[in-house]
Amino acid sequence: MIRSLIREKQRGPGLLSSLSGGRFALGQNVSHFPKGISTLENVCSNGPSRWSLLGKLERELKEHRVDEAWETHNNFVRVYGFVDQSLMADLITESSYSSDSKSLRMACHLVVKLSKERPVLLKHELMTKLLLSLARAQIPVPAARVVRVMLEKKILPSLEILQMVFLHLVKTETGAYLASNILEEICCSLKEVRVNRTMTRPDVMVFNLVLSACVRYGASLKGQLIMELMPVVGVAADAHTAVIIARIHEMNAARDELKKLKDCVDMVPVNLVHYYLPFYDSLLSLNFMFNDIDSASSLLLDLSELYLRGRNEQRSCTVSIGSDNIKMGLKLQFLPQQLQKDFVYKLNQRQELLLHRNGKFVLTNKGLAKLITGYKRAGRINELSRLLITIQEMLNSPDKSSPCSQVIDACVYLGWLETAHDILEDLVMENENHSVCLRSYTLLLSAYYSRDMVREAEGLVRQIQRLGFDLQTSSKISDSEDKHASNLAKSISQTTREEDDGGVSLHQFNSSIFFFTKAKMIEDARETYRKMQKLKIHPNASTYFYLICGYSSLGMFREITILWGDIKRSMVNRNTVYKRELYELVLLNFIQGGYFERVMEVIHLMMENGMFLDKWCYKTEFLKFHRNLYRTLTLAEAKDEAQRMRLEHVKAFRRWAGIS
Repeated sequence: MIRSLIREKQRGPGLLSSLSGGRFALGQNVSHFPKGISTLENVCSNGPSRWSLLGKLERELKEHRVDEAWETHNNFVRVYGFVDQSLMADLITESSYSSDSKSLRMACHLVVKLSKERPVLLKHELMTKLLLSLARAQIPVPAARVVRVMLEKKILPSLEILQMVFLHLVKTETGAYLASNILEEICCSLKEVRVNRTMTRPDVMVFNLVLSACVRYGASLKGQLIMELMPVVGVAADAHTAVIIARIHEMNAARDELKKLKDCVDMVPVNLVHYYLPFYDSLLSLNFMFNDIDSASSLLLDLSELYLRGRNEQRSCTVSIGSDNIKMGLKLQFLPQQLQKDFVYKLNQRQELLLHRNGKFVLTNKGLAKLITGYKRAGRINELSRLLITIQEMLNSPDKSSPCSQVIDACVYLGWLETAHDILEDLVMENENHSVCLRSYTLLLSAYYSRDMVREAEGLVRQIQRLGFDLQTSSKISDSEDKHASNLAKSISQTTREEDDGGVSLHQFNSSIFFFTKAKMIEDARETYRKMQKLKIHPNASTYFYLICGYSSLGMFREITILWGDIKRSMVNRNTVYKRELYELVLLNFIQGGYFERVMEVIHLMMENGMFLDKWCYKTEFLKFHRNLYRTLTLAEAKDEAQRMRLEHVKAFRRWAGIS
């Protein structure tokens, strides 16, 4: 009716002029007419007309004057409402081609507004253009909003566009958090029966991008959840995934989970073996982390023969997540030979313990240092000597030097003279080529004399003479050999300082809790947690995360509130703040369970510590479970104090999340 009145005004004296008297007179009986008509009459009389504004907007868009076009558009909307579909599409398209973040944000705001008020005006291609532009411009929050608007309509961009969007999102920490949440939402949507079967499904590249971002930004527990979504939507892991998953398991100290992949990886063709270096590096690191020197040695022996033994190459295998005996457990399909050559966002491959040189695996100084300290701590020097001889091709030695000499020399530098002497004797017993170790004998002998250990020195001299060595002809240790031994000694010293015996027990308990929660054996998980407390073993973020996941899967939200109390006490007692992935998991479960006092408590804690809050995600979760909760109830209508307090917290969350 308002627009018809305006059109009459534009045509000249008509309906509006005929209303100048009688009971519809605008100046006298405004209350009898819809509110705002007097304002519109004034605008139409003094301001630009509808058609002049539309013409102006069209010209500005043709001339690519985006800022002015937005100003004209906003003026039009204030008076007449939305512009027609073609002009609006042109405005969003021009904004998408613009590099101006303000225009892109305004276009996003318009898309969100249209999705609520006039969804029929939104076209798939239009949203796709804007989404890609926002992602490229590194404006992650608006980009995430557009993806979620599309997801609500059960449509997504093509797979190629989706890959590009995730590629750009994960370049920033905030974008990575949003990308992981969006991927979860897409997978949940794909599980719904009513979902359009033609909706784009994320492929392994999308998962790899998000998983690698979880590693890069230290969100390994979130990475675990993302990995578990792959079998849910039927995405098979490839070689890239295996390397990334290995790093996630290492960060989570989940050795048992990583070991399940080893048999598949061991069978890859020879030309792909080198690619799995980070995988073996992570597995070796976990063996040392658990003080399992036998498994570490066994792995090194396997690697020393990896290129030599025959292999029954497997093109596909299945790996269980959690217990192998769970009928309804998750099974991840793994294609060990599949390697995407166009994977553009590779994981930053660490080389901490292993290197790959000249077609063989080589231990770094740090890797060798962990091996030496592990055997020395266990008092098994004799076994260390035999292992060093067996894997001598894996030892990173200077040219023309015995592979074992660097170990002996490093022990001498550290003052471990007895250990150095024991290794020398073991080499003799194993019929090692002794001539190349003559420098090590000389170095040890000098150390004995410098410490006035005359008896030990005399014994070593007799041993040298029995071997037929002439000490007077022994050559001086070269600078490169001396530097190499010195660096190894520093690595051993550093490794010794970093040893944490208490961490081994923590990792073992966490592995048990993870297993029990995946098997729905929640009482066993809870009993394991209580045992940790009795033994004074401090839980870490993984402990709490696994327990919350277990409780959540069974709808045990009250138990999560009790665990939240433990988390807060741990934060105070240990003066620490855990990573946001733990707090977000707690927050989502409190929203689902309806504990809104706790919800606001977690939100304030995250805000105080500068953690990113995915408000759209929490808002959606609230609307999913509590859309009409206390929507019309007032404080005066509350039955008691408890309901009044709960009402206040619910309304506080509604205000914070922007829920009307």
